[in-house]
Amino acid sequence: MRKDSACNGGGSTATPTSSAAQISLYPSCVETKRFFALCFLVSLVMVLWQLQPYESSLFVASNRRCIQPSRALLNPSEAQKVSSLPSPAVEKPAPSDPNKRTFKSYGSAAALFVQMGAYRGGPNTFAVVGLSSKPLHVYAKPFYKCEWIPNSNSSRPIKAKAYKMLPDWGYGHVYTVVIVNCTFSEKPNVDNAGGRLVIYAYYGDMRKNYERFVAMEEKPGEYDEGRYSAPYKYDYLYCGSCLYGDLNANRIREWMAYHALFFGPRSHFVFHDAGGVSPAVRAALEPWVRAGRATVQDIRDQEVYDGYYYNQFMVVNDCLHRYKHAANWTFFFDVDEYLHVMEGNTLESVLEEFKDYTQFTIEQNTMSSSMCVQDPNNDHSSEWGFEKLVFQQTTRPPGHKDRKYAIQAKNAYATGVHMSQNVIGKTLHQTESKIRYYHYHNSINVMGEPCRDFFPIPKNGMEIRHNNISYVYDDTMKRKAGTVKAFEERMIRSVHT
Repeated sequence: MRKDSACNGGGSTATPTSSAAQISLYPSCVETKRFFALCFLVSLVMVLWQLQPYESSLFVASNRRCIQPSRALLNPSEAQKVSSLPSPAVEKPAPSDPNKRTFKSYGSAAALFVQMGAYRGGPNTFAVVGLSSKPLHVYAKPFYKCEWIPNSNSSRPIKAKAYKMLPDWGYGHVYTVVIVNCTFSEKPNVDNAGGRLVIYAYYGDMRKNYERFVAMEEKPGEYDEGRYSAPYKYDYLYCGSCLYGDLNANRIREWMAYHALFFGPRSHFVFHDAGGVSPAVRAALEPWVRAGRATVQDIRDQEVYDGYYYNQFMVVNDCLHRYKHAANWTFFFDVDEYLHVMEGNTLESVLEEFKDYTQFTIEQNTMSSSMCVQDPNNDHSSEWGFEKLVFQQTTRPPGHKDRKYAIQAKNAYATGVHMSQNVIGKTLHQTESKIRYYHYHNSINVMGEPCRDFFPIPKNGMEIRHNNISYVYDDTMKRKAGTVKAFEERMIRSVHT
């Protein structure tokens, strides 16, 4: 017989049922305490659970776990999308005063800054090219600050107040073009260890309300001070505006061949595809791209941001700064315009004469894009566009001067479509006796045969009238066609059709 202790100080005896084992008919004191402790904990949890709002404690928590998946489970592109999702709006409690009005905002109308490019323009200066909300710049006073953060611990960060330029002459829509110039009092990355250019973009006078972003980064060993002084890689660089819409690939081909010969081998052409580089247009440019004479940049994503004319002011400024120290002269004109040096001059002699000017403008000869010579023995189908469009307009609206220009980019802070207003140095306008350009307006948008109106060659230089406009016969460009075709065939082995 064995005597067991019972809870509460009492006792009892148990009669064994067999000689092999003795089993207690009552739980021990320790087991009973564990049972009551467990009951107490369960009761406490239930009480606390009932005190919490159901939606905030269960549904919201669960929902947040659903809409914010772990980035570790996502690939990089998906993780980026998740990180870009806006935070849920915080609902403000309804005011107790019925006359107290509240305002709820959803989304944003325009970005504070949309960066296209950032470039070093010299030993101590940088340019950041982009777009910004036009209403913000019209009605507020946004400004920018710059900071260079070196990679080396032995160098200290450098700060500077930025100088902003709005070069689109007020033509912007939702967005306006902004050039942020960062000029430091000392040379960043002087030890060539690399570093980052950081921009602080402020919304206005409230200096605590700003956005901070890294505009560009220089890798160790990347800085080369010799890059910012002559001699440059090219003599001439072409910065093209946006190519958009339906473009005639034959006209693009002819334009490229003509100007590759005009500018010579030490030149380069930069085109910007805003939706106009179709497979046929790309095929026309591709031989020159492979030859290293041309670059085609895809800028189609700019269409998201509503600016003037496919954001062409931003595009030409990006080209200016991207190739600022790539050439002696940078030219800005369109692919329906052909440069022409007046008889007795060469391009080299003209630019030598203009070397003391930062920029010069070029006046146009306006050509008809539909008028061709009436000739029963020639349907003009085998001729190039500038070869058969031979009637020059002599009457223009009063005060109309649609000029294009060339610039020594090293002396420009920003630029425009027809000229720059942000340069160091002089501008020359009286250039008609030296250089002009032939403008075949809208000819690149005619997909078929451009010859639609036919006239005999007027005698003795007389004028002819068409649609109340006076024209004269001008075969200056026509006489160049044979040389240009031979040059193209020699350079890229094209087959003329």
